[in-house]
Amino acid sequence: MRTKHLTGLAALTVATAGVLGLSAVPTAASAHRDLVVHPGESIQAAVDAAETGDTVVVLPGTYRESVHITTPGLTLRGIEGRTVIAPPAPAKPAAGATAAKGPRAANACAAAGNGVCVVGTKGRTVDGVRIHSLTVAGFTKNGVWSSWTDRLSVRRVTAEDNGVWGIAQERSTRARFGRNTATGNGDAGIFVANSVSEEGGATDTGGTVVEDNTVSGNRIGVTARRVRNLVIDGNTLTGNCSGVFVVGDESKPAAGEITISGNRILRNNKLCPATPRLSAIQGSGIVLTGSERTVVRSNEISDNAGATAFSGGVVLLKSFVGALNTDNTVSDNLLSGNQPADLANGDASGTGNTFVSNTCGTSVPTGLCAG
Repeated sequence: MRTKHLTGLAALTVATAGVLGLSAVPTAASAHRDLVVHPGESIQAAVDAAETGDTVVVLPGTYRESVHITTPGLTLRGIEGRTVIAPPAPAKPAAGATAAKGPRAANACAAAGNGVCVVGTKGRTVDGVRIHSLTVAGFTKNGVWSSWTDRLSVRRVTAEDNGVWGIAQERSTRARFGRNTATGNGDAGIFVANSVSEEGGATDTGGTVVEDNTVSGNRIGVTARRVRNLVIDGNTLTGNCSGVFVVGDESKPAAGEITISGNRILRNNKLCPATPRLSAIQGSGIVLTGSERTVVRSNEISDNAGATAFSGGVVLLKSFVGALNTDNTVSDNLLSGNQPADLANGDASGTGNTFVSNTCGTSVPTGLCAG
């Protein structure tokens, strides 16, 4: 299949893409196309020219822009992570001149300080978007941000050194975040939430899956905030202040029905200072606050050590507003070297929480390892 310019496509596409200087590879079996972006060209221009089912292929290089996606069924794909999306370089003032103000934000994604955004609305979600094989680095807010989406796929993306979250979603369902690397982000490497702008009950994510990711050097590895029906499986989380943090509150429906399984959660001993809503965090493997019917099973949790309220292997605590943990199950985990304890139930008022068949050496209160 040979690459040809968009002038060989339909008239409407010709009028759009001919100005953009893009290339396209139509597929043999359908009208779906690959729009190819070369270094020096605009990814956003290709995204704007694309239609449902098209793939925007971004060749290796550094592209200094933000990308805002609202087209359902679109694929944005780099080449083996060698495609880098980064903030625009600051303008250099002429000799003797005062520094110029930064350029006007090209789109809402850039204006918010994000790298790649997939954004729908309450009445019209953006469905079936795929973001694969990119590096998104150095943005003041989030590397990849999504809101009001369904079936989003983020795979083999490296999100590093972003100011808040590496890869994040709110108000969204049935996403898959797989084989990504999130490192050095200011808050969570991977963040799944009901809403970041208003209070409310937990969102049913419809079975969102966070799997086989490598998450290190962030404040928190994976945060699940006020959500339900989520799987966190097979990830490696190390060098964060906390590996996995489940956040609930008094709202209904409550956070929970989350499965945290098969993860390697090792040496999350970075120290993060207190915030207005949370005390300092260090040495935390898995923390449940205000969660119900969450299952923590078959994880390897080792050498997470600290002296904060959240420190230890698996820790249950009341939420910031005093919501209790209820009916959670911690079973079949392999825990060692966590301090002050491998298992810690600091939520004595919570009910129905069980610790069964865990291999561990220390617990608070004593006896949890013997279950």
